Amino acid sequence: MVGLETAEIIGTIAFALSGFYVAVKDRLDLLGVFIASFLTALGGGIVRDTIASRAPYTFTHLLPSILVIGVLVLSIFLKLHKKDEIEKKFYFIVSDTLGLVSFSISGALVGLHVGFNFFGVILLALLTAVGGGVMRDILLNRVPILLTSEFYGTVSLLIGAILFALNKMNIDGFLPLSVVFVFGVAIRLIAYYKSWHLPKIG
Repeated sequence: MVGLETAEIIGTIAFALSGFYVAVKDRLDLLGVFIASFLTALGGGIVRDTIASRAPYTFTHLLPSILVIGVLVLSIFLKLHKKDEIEKKFYFIVSDTLGLVSFSISGALVGLHVGFNFFGVILLALLTAVGGGVMRDILLNRVPILLTSEFYGTVSLLIGAILFALNKMNIDGFLPLSVVFVFGVAIRLIAYYKSWHLPKIG
């Protein structure tokens, strides 16, 4: 499944970078930075594969770990940790958005592949996209971005629902996935910069 592999690679790179930014903002040591980056990039995929009764991709292939290490080495070499207010920078928002959308797609595709129903597909998309970030934030004693950010988890649910609908219409291939990817990135960035929120109770 070329689409799944592509989504995995993009998501791993993007979330490794996102995890690096969060870790250096919290002034973690080198080991802490590695743990935070690995959790962010690979934690969601491990949760996804466990639920889908698959051997975790991270534990059977070297590529995910190599990608994370490569991102960390390059980030340190380029001294990205010297930047101020990292989480407000455009490149952090973009990297986090790319990871969110890519892993939402990969989670939904795995759910479809193993025959999950509608709710199974959209929840697997959500868990794949946010699982690693939630683990990282809990470890760092932070409120998970899933619970506070504009349209964050909603984007995952939308992507899962769209891919489920496309599957039912027998529409697949790289082009439809690319359109869904662009849509997901666009709606997340618009939501962020327009400060869209879901309604709150009370």
